[in-house]
Amino acid sequence: MRVITAAVMAAALAFGAGTALAADPIVIKFSHVVANNTPKGEGALLFQKLVAERLPGKVKVEVYPNSQLFGDAKEMEALALGDVQMIAPSLSKFDKFTKQLQVFDLPFLFDDIAAVDRFQKGAEGKKLLRSMEKKGFIGLGYWHNGMKQLSADKPFRVPADVAGLKFRIQPSDVLLAQFRALKSNPQKMAFSEVYQALQTGAVDGQENTWSNIYSQKYHEVQNTILESNHGVIDYMLVVNAGFWNKLPKDVRDVLEKTMDEVTDKVNESANNFNERDKKRIMDAGKAKIVKPTKDEVALWRKTMEPVWKQFEKQIGPDLIKAALAANKIGS
Repeated sequence: MRVITAAVMAAALAFGAGTALAADPIVIKFSHVVANNTPKGEGALLFQKLVAERLPGKVKVEVYPNSQLFGDAKEMEALALGDVQMIAPSLSKFDKFTKQLQVFDLPFLFDDIAAVDRFQKGAEGKKLLRSMEKKGFIGLGYWHNGMKQLSADKPFRVPADVAGLKFRIQPSDVLLAQFRALKSNPQKMAFSEVYQALQTGAVDGQENTWSNIYSQKYHEVQNTILESNHGVIDYMLVVNAGFWNKLPKDVRDVLEKTMDEVTDKVNESANNFNERDKKRIMDAGKAKIVKPTKDEVALWRKTMEPVWKQFEKQIGPDLIKAALAANKIGS
């Protein structure tokens, strides 16, 4: 009897050891809303590839582009519920969780993407990554998409030309105020719905980067694209705080290092994407690209100026000053 019991116990231990060795890998579902042939799309695939090489059998990254799992209206909720483990929303999506991140939506705050990069790498930018941890979200880094351009289904050059037009916006109070300052009609809408809305005339225009405009074919259903560079569309790589903090430290360290490497590559390539896709839009010849004069840019700036005053207290004047200081470095 004792022999049988010992044999059973030995078999159980052997089975348990085998089960431990064959444990399922940690799955990270990385959901995003843009195409694979964009800076964010390629970054997600590179992260997936490097994690597979560095943590084989331990971590599996599954990438779901083009709103396959969740649109941009639902992805934050999905992350909070644990339905996905990683997302990379536009910075405009976070104003429900912290008003400080509205700084990135202020029109004409940054002179160029290099200034955005300097601010994000500085102390204040890094602090913002942890500004939502108490609400269940941890930022791992910023990915560039690029500077925003304004488009519409009619010719335009100056703010008066867009008065009364309907523009799709992300769900951001700052962007709502921006288009109201232009006397336009802002319409909050999910990214996946924009092309059809432009095509059918449900909205007249939108604001986006060259790479998004090209990959989503907005240039095929718009008359004019103003090279305004009036704002920035960047993303924050966000994970569920509970999920992230429970990962084994050695695994988390590898993931963090990998994400830092991917972030550098994404941000290096984002400018190339935008220059390439701007040329593709020009070559397609469907939408006219208009470069505003210095006086016209000054007029756009002056028209949007009240937005800064409206949100200064919410964002914090010191944070705005830190962002502005990034424009002066190297100038």
